[in-house]
Amino acid sequence: MLPSHLNGHSAVGRRRPRLSAAAASGDSAAAGVGAAAPLEEHDRIYFQSYSHLGIHEAMIKDRVRTDAYHTAIMRHQKFIEGKVVLDVGCGTGILSVFCARAGAKRVYAIEASEIAVQAREIVKANNLTDQVVVIHGRVEDVDLEEKVDVIISEWMGYMLLYESMLPSVLFARDRWLKPGGLILPSHATLFMAPITNPERYEGSVDFWRDVYGINMSALVPLAKKFTSEEPSIETIGGENVISWPAVFKHIDCYNFTAEEFKSITTKYKVSSMMLAPIHGFGFWFEVEFNGPAESSHNFPSNLDPLEIIQKKRRRSSEDTVLSTAPEDEPTHWQQTILYFPDPIEVKQDQIIEGSVTVSQSEENPRFLNIHLECTLGVVYHNE
Repeated sequence: MLPSHLNGHSAVGRRRPRLSAAAASGDSAAAGVGAAAPLEEHDRIYFQSYSHLGIHEAMIKDRVRTDAYHTAIMRHQKFIEGKVVLDVGCGTGILSVFCARAGAKRVYAIEASEIAVQAREIVKANNLTDQVVVIHGRVEDVDLEEKVDVIISEWMGYMLLYESMLPSVLFARDRWLKPGGLILPSHATLFMAPITNPERYEGSVDFWRDVYGINMSALVPLAKKFTSEEPSIETIGGENVISWPAVFKHIDCYNFTAEEFKSITTKYKVSSMMLAPIHGFGFWFEVEFNGPAESSHNFPSNLDPLEIIQKKRRRSSEDTVLSTAPEDEPTHWQQTILYFPDPIEVKQDQIIEGSVTVSQSEENPRFLNIHLECTLGVVYHNE
């Protein structure tokens, strides 16, 4: 589905684009699209892909995702009621409708793909044209006549960062959000951990050693190359994860910058919980929906794994968190797996450490280049 590419150890696309430049829909006196720069080819393809209904169907049917946003909107209703909201990449407009029903005075629903046409019809069908203004265009090209109190966006891609939509949200924040305004989601954390998945490896690589009694081992090197050169989007379980997770990156949407997004490097160090082959690394994320004055559960990359678990347990029942972790209910994001060409055998309590760099592709900023280094250290024995 969708454009796919993350590179190096790189890969894939998700299910949803945003923002092409076109004419404004709705209350042209309140907002519109200014003179837009010509779209790059990669952006044109990206936005076009979000014109397909199947992408939006998959996202809306993901109840973990959609319920989390609805819960967050109702939890923060006091910040939304009577206020002005900006929905960046509104798609079908479902989040805009949620905000309008929560009492928003005005919702600017910005969408660059052609699905904006249907979003406008949905707004009309739900008798919300006096509250929701659908604008067909890129957020970077939009002209609003007022600042907004709230920005909401479902910007997360596979491995959190794929699609590079976050910079558009940050652009909207810097240009349109009032001081002290609300951003939903407010914080995001990308986790990583070594994984073991012998069934997947055997099915993709070892399969070629004996195919209907025919020796096709000549294809094994190609299979290893194919398996490892691009990340795989799939669902794994907690039983596949062989260490406590490390934090790759924590993002505070109130302060994070587009410049920081261009390249992120993190060192990691974990300890294997079992004797098993490492087939690669899994990545997953969670986002929080906190107000600007509320503290997030900031997980620095050097935080001890047990401290991460303790912080999660200290969360209030009032906290709204959308998680894509292997141990939680599956979502359409699943997990992103970077497979090695060959498995690496590790012992229980053995140190696994290295670094990961994720950077935007120069050829296509919607894609990511991923470079992962991994070494094995000593085995620690608990006395």
